Amino acid sequence: MKQTIAELQQQFHTHGQVDWIGIRPQRKVPMVALDHDYLEPGKGLCRDRFKGSEKSRRQVSIIQAEHISAVAQMLGKSRLAPELFRRNIVVSGINLLALKNARFYLGTALLEMSGLCHPCSRMEEALGQGGYNLMRGHGGILARVISPGEVHLGDSLRYVESL
Repeated sequence: MKQTIAELQQQFHTHGQVDWIGIRPQRKVPMVALDHDYLEPGKGLCRDRFKGSEKSRRQVSIIQAEHISAVAQMLGKSRLAPELFRRNIVVSGINLLALKNARFYLGTALLEMSGLCHPCSRMEEALGQGGYNLMRGHGGILARVISPGEVHLGDSLRYVESL
């Protein structure tokens, strides 16, 4: 029996895995790597400088490790530090774009994708001339926290449902 696109969009090969967690303690200062944090609706990661509202789209930013590797390869480097990208969470093993209009668990917190995380001008500083354009299409996603919970290094990112 042939599956519909809606059915196919709910099938994932595997769960993602949390490889890195980082916060921005203040504007324009280096990110700080953590081994865990608590996520709250309207706040995102509790130790991050973000102070939004429950309706804010940018509570948590997530990028794929595979995209960091792709950008490194385009720069002719073997590796780039995750903090250069200024995203809160780095995950591997799952296509984040497949989470469009979906809810997912990140550790024990329930989130929903709220949009794409487009690059900012700071990518020129972090990656050099052309850094902004290198990041286009590789910036990851934004998510809103629906139910609070903890996230630790090694936790999974698991699809829950389509909206």
